[in-house]
Amino acid sequence: MRNDASRLARAPHRLVRAEDDGVIEGYASIFERIDMAKDVIEHGAFRASLARRGPGGVRLLWQHDAKQPIGAWSSLVEDSRGLYARGRLNMSVRRAREAFALIRQGAIDGLSIGFKSERARADPKSGVRRIAAIDIWEISIVTFPMMPDARVTAITPGDGEADIRALAGDIRRAATLFQPRRSIS
Repeated sequence: MRNDASRLARAPHRLVRAEDDGVIEGYASIFERIDMAKDVIEHGAFRASLARRGPGGVRLLWQHDAKQPIGAWSSLVEDSRGLYARGRLNMSVRRAREAFALIRQGAIDGLSIGFKSERARADPKSGVRRIAAIDIWEISIVTFPMMPDARVTAITPGDGEADIRALAGDIRRAATLFQPRRSIS
């Protein structure tokens, strides 16, 4: 009977170490700016919701899709500029690895909040809605954020690219095992 270490050493896949990759930071919302939906988030709007939920109660999703959680937020803080978010993508999840690669490349960097307005007032002339209290339930990595300045501002460096290249090599090798063989007649 072979020991587990021997079996794992021969495993045909590589593991991406989450402690090396996947940490993202950025502003999920900016205070006192009109977004593309004509909403303005006021200072302090997240305070009560964050006190109730904490960062663990706010999901990190891909493109607002509740079926695609891709990590977890570790810190959500209101500062003088807006809602600052820090979290870790779960590098064991395929979509999280893809999101991380796209962020690293600069192809995507938007952040967007999913919320319910708890206290707001609309200006009938301008149509701008000023939101004083928000129940936030998710922050997504998105292609096009409603708040143009809500962006990922930092990601951790790491060896994820090497692991992704190794995984791609493993996939190519596995694919050759399933190609039909030609017989010589």
